[in-house]
Amino acid sequence: MFLNKDLIYPELHFKTSRSGGAGGQHVNKVESKVSLFWNVWDSAFFTQPQKDVILRKLSNRITNEGVLQLDASADRSQLKNKQIVVGRFFNLLEQALEPEKLRKATKVPRSVILRRLDRKKKQSHKKQSRRNRFDIE
Repeated sequence: MFLNKDLIYPELHFKTSRSGGAGGQHVNKVESKVSLFWNVWDSAFFTQPQKDVILRKLSNRITNEGVLQLDASADRSQLKNKQIVVGRFFNLLEQALEPEKLRKATKVPRSVILRRLDRKKKQSHKKQSRRNRFDIE
């Protein structure tokens, strides 16, 4: 599905915070971690069925209030972290809205059935040959 990123982008809210990890003294002074918040229910871009699909497929990432939250703190730069989190957001939306492929029903091949019956016959013969037979004359 084609997403018009220019129309969705104004619906995104960002929050910055201090990020852990490497960086020495600099990491304690700069807010480089970026959190993205997007309210699924309030989105004007998607139809209600699309919102339902997003809520169902991304349910583990969406809060009870219907807010999708993503974080990025991989880079030391706030700008790069913002680009990373926005890219992940749009990838998630595209994956969620991608239609599921329907399974094509297939019949069990005749060769597989014959192979199974042959194995059963051999097993039966093996067990039958183990039986004790006493000939009484």
